[in-house]
Amino acid sequence: MDRRKFAALAGAGTTGAILGAPAIAQSNPEIKWRWASSFPKTLASSWPMMQAFAQRVGELTDGKLQIQVFGPGEIVAPLAVSDAVQNGTVEGGFTATYFNFGKDPAFAFGTAIPFGLNTRQLTSWLHAGGGLKLLNEFHAKYGLHFVPMGMTGAQMGGWYRKEIKSIDDLKGLKMRISGIGGQVLQRLGVVPQQLAASDVYPALERGVLDAVEYTNPFDDEVLGLHKVAKYYYAPGWQEGGLQAGHFINKQKWDSLPERYRTAIQAVAVEQDQAILTHYDARNAAALKRLMALGVELKTLPRDVLSAAYKENLVVLDELAAKSPDFKKILEHYWAFRNETLLWFRVAELGYDNFVQAEFARVKR
Repeated sequence: MDRRKFAALAGAGTTGAILGAPAIAQSNPEIKWRWASSFPKTLASSWPMMQAFAQRVGELTDGKLQIQVFGPGEIVAPLAVSDAVQNGTVEGGFTATYFNFGKDPAFAFGTAIPFGLNTRQLTSWLHAGGGLKLLNEFHAKYGLHFVPMGMTGAQMGGWYRKEIKSIDDLKGLKMRISGIGGQVLQRLGVVPQQLAASDVYPALERGVLDAVEYTNPFDDEVLGLHKVAKYYYAPGWQEGGLQAGHFINKQKWDSLPERYRTAIQAVAVEQDQAILTHYDARNAAALKRLMALGVELKTLPRDVLSAAYKENLVVLDELAAKSPDFKKILEHYWAFRNETLLWFRVAELGYDNFVQAEFARVKR
């Protein structure tokens, strides 16, 4: 969605004029949609925001567009949400696009690319850099329309049952990790597996998995991963900025009145910000609680990160050679990344590095 359009909608009195006019409301149909989620109801970072999304869309359409939300498994399995949207079982779904990586690697771009854009850069690429338009040209081939909602910020590198001291410690490791990150680690000897969040804890507890990458301290604490894995690694190189969101059946989306589409887009931006700020406000306290319980916070060894960076470039080139859609989006994404890194190096990186160093030195 054009941010200027959203800003206009959010301006004083404008929302009421555009979205709340009784005459317009009466001329629009009453529509009831079902919405499935890939993410557990136990996660306070996503389920309440999903409910708020449905409520706010209803409010902005004067109750005409009613969205009923369902948790994972209530209608469809968590990793099958996009399939259910595509075939019309549900009209929409809250999910991660890279769960469809097996169908086409280009689905990864809507969620995260290893060593790719950070949170602000990804937001800029999607909403101001032409990324979302490009993605939805691709998604339309699968009968889907994507509306971003669910930016998490940089994630963690994962939970490990044993300490990782070198690349050799990755050999034969069974790890829950999605998207391109899984292919990168596979080249380093890891056996990647894609599991829904609800299946992660029991798999780790039984030893079916040796390691798990999920999100960040706040969510990981809720999932209880610290109870079955001692070592918690950073940084989350595979997801330096992750974006979840809504897949909507393309035919249903196109048939919606413009006012309803505007409401969905505007509320998604609102809740996207709510999810990100929720994480940023709570991750530090969650990390402290985890460490108080005996969790060992570790940094992934430099040789592991360097090897992953190198292999990631190989994987991206291989995927681009096989998929014209992947190649087209990657070239656009990479050009934006290379340009924006110059600016972030000048201002953001210099500022952050200095503040962090002085905080560590002065302690205030």
